Amino acid sequence: MHPYWQTTRFRIDLSRPQVMGIVNATPDSFSDGGEHAGTTAALRHCEQLLSEGADILDIGGESSRPGADAVPLDLELARVLPVVKEAVALGVPVSVDTYKTEVMRAALDLGADVVNDINALRAPGAVEAVATHPTCGVCLMHMRGEPKSMQADPRYGDVVRDVTRYLSERAAILAAAGVSGERIVLDPGIGFGKSVDHNFELLARQPELLTLGYPVLAGWSRKSSLGTVTGRPVHERLAASVAAALAAVLRGARIVRVHDVAATVDALKVWRRAGLPGA
Repeated sequence: MHPYWQTTRFRIDLSRPQVMGIVNATPDSFSDGGEHAGTTAALRHCEQLLSEGADILDIGGESSRPGADAVPLDLELARVLPVVKEAVALGVPVSVDTYKTEVMRAALDLGADVVNDINALRAPGAVEAVATHPTCGVCLMHMRGEPKSMQADPRYGDVVRDVTRYLSERAAILAAAGVSGERIVLDPGIGFGKSVDHNFELLARQPELLTLGYPVLAGWSRKSSLGTVTGRPVHERLAASVAAALAAVLRGARIVRVHDVAATVDALKVWRRAGLPGA
């Protein structure tokens, strides 16, 4: 496994866990309900996350929460591009959370560093958009179904085996298109077409995904599975989210995608100072 993640402008050091801060430029996110919608608010949130210690900013213009409706292309472009244009001047890697090829191309043209795709580049032209770029990073995520209906009745033979096979196939397609392995990160897609048991099985057996040879990104922050375990509503899942992030790091994740950057950064500092695995 590469000890770094090659992206457009940065070779991200993965010798310590990287904290990816979530910037939702949407009015309907499950976790912040549009609190950061609009370019000015989203950029202010970017700056806040950086002040809290975020290593990477992940900007999205379409909610992928269970039951969410798709957003028209022109609306997603209008939400995302002005934020990306300003965020690339903040001195940190900028990721764009999208499955639309046109948004990927436009964001990369503005200098974005990473394409973070819940659909693992399955849209027409998406593989080419990444492969023709000289160095951009990409995160391939596993999702069963689509956000509108993915949680209706998710079933697997063996969820870890199935997710690992799928991500291996998607990474192989990228490699065949000429994308070097140092540019690729994998995300098991916690909460995307998976039950609570599926999600925790993926966490417990996360090292099996690491056998593919790519770094793993874990996105547990404020997810409904944490609510099921704790009985807490979405805005009371801070402790559970930090615990899940640390558990993912213990199991080998090198990037954690979170809403609560300051708390996660502090927890990782203590984890590191204690000499615990993964830090």
